[in-house]
Amino acid sequence: MKLFISTFLLIIPCLCLSQVDSAYIKSYPQKLMLSGYLGKDFVYVTVDDPDRELIYMPNNPAKIGLGLSWKNSILSVAGGYGFDFLRDKKRGKTQSLDLQYHHYDRKFIFDFFMQRYKGFYVEDMKSSSDDFELCPDLRLYQYGIQAQYILNNKKFSYKAAFVQNEKQLRSAGSLLLGGGAYITNIQSDGSFMHMERTDLKNFQFGLNVGYAYNWVINRKWFVNGSFTGGINFGSEKISTFGSERLKVYPTALPRVSVGFDQGDWALGFSYVNTVTFPSFTDDATVGIIAGTFKLSYIRRIGDFPFLSRVMKKLRLETVE
Repeated sequence: MKLFISTFLLIIPCLCLSQVDSAYIKSYPQKLMLSGYLGKDFVYVTVDDPDRELIYMPNNPAKIGLGLSWKNSILSVAGGYGFDFLRDKKRGKTQSLDLQYHHYDRKFIFDFFMQRYKGFYVEDMKSSSDDFELCPDLRLYQYGIQAQYILNNKKFSYKAAFVQNEKQLRSAGSLLLGGGAYITNIQSDGSFMHMERTDLKNFQFGLNVGYAYNWVINRKWFVNGSFTGGINFGSEKISTFGSERLKVYPTALPRVSVGFDQGDWALGFSYVNTVTFPSFTDDATVGIIAGTFKLSYIRRIGDFPFLSRVMKKLRLETVE
């Protein structure tokens, strides 16, 4: 059984307050939201050189879970149970700790992730064979933080698309500006080879720009799509940053969500992805494709005076 509990308290309670255009965005009166979901966190390592096009994949199944969130995501808790019996035993065993948090607010988006994986299997995409090899020695550690500012925050709501505690009444989009920082460490005893080394370390940070759009199909259905591209600068590790020649790396951050809204309850599908390149050269490129997808059922519940008093007290203490 894989069980994890992630609790996030007091996330920028005052910074992101702003007025909205009521012709475009509607807030739901219910403050408490319960959700059940089927989802999967993922991370893939790609190696592309003149002779090979490899993709290293973990053997981790999907999970089912329950979520609880309070208005504006000031307090949110989620727990999940992995379907280990669905794991393909032929593809080896993966040990993983994958913590991802995506926070959507009025003016900002924040993404935090910590991914630690051991045990992969690898396929050669240039080969016509379906054969794969096990890489039980391969270990991947990746840590990252991303933030973006939503320019058209009075008419465009990311919360309506991914949290569903608001409703987008009319289609709207927004330009996104932000940046991020990432640390990657790949280790192996020989199953991974890059530039005649069996390991790869990288630290990078930079800026990005993107665009997001909420398409309101009708009163109940919506689709969101967004894409961000960026340029990072980095070196092998933080301690050598500035003392050696900086390298340039591209990044990409696609997001997609589809939702059905019935007032007191809703259905939603979301896909969040981050693509980074700890090595980007003409001789060999190594990419990390990481993210999560989730299919959710959401139930909106009315106000609870006790929880309202608790959250009000937490806000006051934070301001003080």
